[in-house]
Amino acid sequence: GERGVTSSFVCWYHQERVLQHRGQDAAGIVTSERRRLHLRKDNGLVKDVFQTRHMMELRGNVGLGHVRYPTAGSSSCAEAQPLYTNYPHGICVAHNGNLVNTPELEEMCRTKLNRHVNTDSDSELLLNIFATNLVTASDSEDMVDT
Repeated sequence: GERGVTSSFVCWYHQERVLQHRGQDAAGIVTSERRRLHLRKDNGLVKDVFQTRHMMELRGNVGLGHVRYPTAGSSSCAEAQPLYTNYPHGICVAHNGNLVNTPELEEMCRTKLNRHVNTDSDSELLLNIFATNLVTASDSEDMVDT
């Protein structure tokens, strides 16, 4: 690998470069090291989003990456993925595709689940529902009905 750069990041970086044709709007990688998540994401091409200083900060041996071509939401850098929520435990999601019931899921997140929705991304809704189900599953065997 590259000197001082974790092998996990190098792997994710090269995979994103190969997949760049699938999405040229934004790129992101999150890595995990000792129960801490290290996230870098921004609008632009993979080669522009990740500079050497970013590579040094993305430590760990587990990672999740994403390149984005927006099909829903906007091209805001807040909608670049992976998306992160700190509750519970700190989790991330990377999702391609469109959810068919986005208005209903957004209403459920805001009112029934009391989750803050920060973007117009349907992937953020998916993350919040997943996070709620993790909490619910650890409290009981019942999951939130979606």
